[in-house]
Amino acid sequence: MKWSLTELRKTHRSEPLAFEETLDLKADLMARYGDEVLDLTPVKAKGLVSVVSEGDVVVVAQIKATLTVPSSRSLAPVTLPVDFQMTEYYVSDAAATQRFEKTDVVMVVTDDVIDFDKAVGDNLILQIPMHILSDAEKQGAAMPEGNDWQVVSEADLAKVEAENQTVDPRLAKLKDFFPDQDDK
Repeated sequence: MKWSLTELRKTHRSEPLAFEETLDLKADLMARYGDEVLDLTPVKAKGLVSVVSEGDVVVVAQIKATLTVPSSRSLAPVTLPVDFQMTEYYVSDAAATQRFEKTDVVMVVTDDVIDFDKAVGDNLILQIPMHILSDAEKQGAAMPEGNDWQVVSEADLAKVEAENQTVDPRLAKLKDFFPDQDDK
């Protein structure tokens, strides 16, 4: 979906534009974020486009979809349902961004076109958590390993580091400079 900023200002100044659409963003998202997105169901978008003070446009939409993303541990496919609300302001020049709070999402429109599909795709990517595990990994499945490598948990790593902690012999004499401090 694309809207003309000028057209929205003319036709929807007094009454918001309501929309309810199913968007097919799979090809675009896979092209732009192929490593982060393995699959995407059709995206349901429902919301309002309103012209607010000084001709700025605000889009408020509820977005629902199901992403398939790789596990952060094993790269196994993980299904991730997303259901979120997005609010974005659109202005015609960069100076207009000063009217908004720092926490507001304000986009400067180029070529008088609001590309809602791209905005929804970007917001979908923001919904992917940094650490995502498959159901088996959540239940404590074995960590991946291979020839001369293995994935270890942070607790196991701390335990191994504590066991292997040795002082460099060249630095051992430095502890004599501060005899009143305990070894920690």
